[in-house]
Amino acid sequence: MERIVFLDRDSILADIRRPVFPHEWRDYPTTPASQVSERLNGATIAISNKVPLMAASLTPLKDLKMIAVCATGTNNVDLDYCRAHNITVTNIRHYAIHSVPEHVFMMILALRRNLPGYREDVGNGLWQKAEQFCLFTHPILDLHGSALGVVGHGTLGQATVKLGEAFGMRVLIAEHKGAVQARPGYTSFDTVLAESDVITLHCPLTPATHHLIGAPEFRKMRRHALLINTARGGLVDEAALVHALKDGVIGGAGFDVLTTEPPRAGNPLLELDLPNFILTPHVAWASRNAMQIMVDQLIDNIEACVRGAPQNRVV
Repeated sequence: MERIVFLDRDSILADIRRPVFPHEWRDYPTTPASQVSERLNGATIAISNKVPLMAASLTPLKDLKMIAVCATGTNNVDLDYCRAHNITVTNIRHYAIHSVPEHVFMMILALRRNLPGYREDVGNGLWQKAEQFCLFTHPILDLHGSALGVVGHGTLGQATVKLGEAFGMRVLIAEHKGAVQARPGYTSFDTVLAESDVITLHCPLTPATHHLIGAPEFRKMRRHALLINTARGGLVDEAALVHALKDGVIGGAGFDVLTTEPPRAGNPLLELDLPNFILTPHVAWASRNAMQIMVDQLIDNIEACVRGAPQNRVV
């Protein structure tokens, strides 16, 4: 009989059906790194959303056959160890194909139309004191006819492109930074920086993409341009972003991610109180619809692996 342990059940707000095969199931609201080995002792299948599963914790676990990551990213799992010890690792794919792009455009619309600024002005009584029926304290810009730069053309990037086109935006898909020549359908990275009114990031965090956007890149962008990041915090030099916003180098930014999450030691973006900056707590993926798709696929992955035909396999 399989023994399944979900290490951080409270990270997912959805109903989880149980696998059809005989099994024991145990879940914990969350699990500190120091208790991973203890809680997985005797488990054949481990489920983790964000709990780290590194070699030191995995070494004592002689019964473990599968790690089912309840997320797309697998940077919290020691894949080399799993590969060497025949532990199957699966992940979740395409579950936030609507949730993340909608969050992106929520931020874009709010910033292009200066929603935070107008909300603050109404709260401060400026409309009540206006001499005419409307208040013109911030510029309002349409999306139609503007240029959307998309960095990262995977599933989420492609879905974001479709929304941009539906709004009548001119879409520029960025080639890899530093590439000598752009592929057909792609635009050089520097051209995307220079010509986009909005730039949205949808690429993974790797050594090559760490601080993909920093002070030199901000200086290449239009002064009214927006930067949206719902991917990974480390893609952007956060200190450089603070300076770019405070000095008016770019027009605004919307972020759903930080370099370290949760930001227990603080972060310079948490201290920004600007009408042209929006920060949300890594929830772009987290619509109830997306989370239900995620856990349904999670159980599908486990059942497929137990049948001997793993799907969404990473290792």
